[in-house]
Amino acid sequence: MNILEIEKMNTVERLQTMEILWDALLHEKVEIESPGWHRDVLEERRKRIANGEAEFLSLKELKARRNS
Repeated sequence: MNILEIEKMNTVERLQTMEILWDALLHEKVEIESPGWHRDVLEERRKRIANGEAEFLSLKELKARRNS
């Protein structure tokens, strides 16, 4: 399958295809290692939490920020 075939699909077909892919990935036994940048982001967040510098938002607050 290529991008042109995907673009020809309607939304329902695309979602069904995504579900099939997720199901296939869910049953794979291979562990995929997270990229190094992901570890770095998590470590930075841990440091900010430990130092009291982290900011936590409710879902409502987050949505308000995104919509403004």
